[in-house]
Amino acid sequence: MSEVSYNLYQELEPFNKNWLKVDDFHQIYYEECGNPHGIPVIFLHGGPGSGCNPTQRRFFDPKHYRIILLDQRGCGRSLPVGEVKLNTTDDLVSDIEKLRMHLGINTWHVFGGSWGSTLALAYAVKHTNQVISLVLRGIFLSRPSELSWFLGDVQHFYPEVWHKLISYLPADKQNDVLNAYAQLIFNDDIHISSAAATQWNAFENAIMRLKATTNDSSQEESIKTAEQLQKEQATEVARARVQIHYIQHQCFIDGETLLKQAATLANIPTIIVQGRYDMVCPPQTAWALHQMMPHAQLTMVADAGHSAMEPGITSALVAATEQFKSLR
Repeated sequence: MSEVSYNLYQELEPFNKNWLKVDDFHQIYYEECGNPHGIPVIFLHGGPGSGCNPTQRRFFDPKHYRIILLDQRGCGRSLPVGEVKLNTTDDLVSDIEKLRMHLGINTWHVFGGSWGSTLALAYAVKHTNQVISLVLRGIFLSRPSELSWFLGDVQHFYPEVWHKLISYLPADKQNDVLNAYAQLIFNDDIHISSAAATQWNAFENAIMRLKATTNDSSQEESIKTAEQLQKEQATEVARARVQIHYIQHQCFIDGETLLKQAATLANIPTIIVQGRYDMVCPPQTAWALHQMMPHAQLTMVADAGHSAMEPGITSALVAATEQFKSLR
């Protein structure tokens, strides 16, 4: 019998979108789509810093699930954009719980990829009774070895991409890539910060997939208004600032402690989806998590890297949300 392959569900629009004021400084954007009376599921995006997009609504059967997406502090449409003040993992976990209560939800499925997997675990550890299930992709725990891989060791596989990242910097700054880029990206001059942020973001994008993809439309010349260019610059800078802020602080978590705490989640049905050739979050971390959560189903996708949009990863993620339909 051949293995079933799953595709994303059809495109859909939110039936509710708004901002939730979570403290005196931050407002987080959230949206709901699918079945207003369905089983709730919360989608936690990666980065840190990336924000949500419409494609991420499509991992879930809209007839069954009440699908909730939020932009984390400083990300996407949340306000203030790119803000790192009062922005820690504990703050984000608190925001998720505030959103749950705001929406009148008792329990929900939790779905997170990459940095979102970290956040999903941190939330589940603190609010175990509110979690029906966990779907985790491209596992990241912000341990020193993982950060060293991302900001150095990955050059063994992507030397040309690493060279492009560091060659943007002066020679005397290339041995401290993180802090050198931080100085540029947090510069008040938008021309300096946006140019550096574009280089920084392009680095991760270049190592996301096992096989690079081409987009013919990207080759077409287009005329953009000043407002469009300013918006693109702001998005690039916001994403990079939040990510660098988190990495500079080891994402405000102790990864080894979180790994051990995951063992307390044995009563939560869990599926781990990992690309065999993930160059952003290598499989060793997913394996280590599975050792602490032996009840979890680990799906190692043989022909995939990090991106959730690679066919094998997408299929495994949709299969997971299908499998958990029976839970409520």
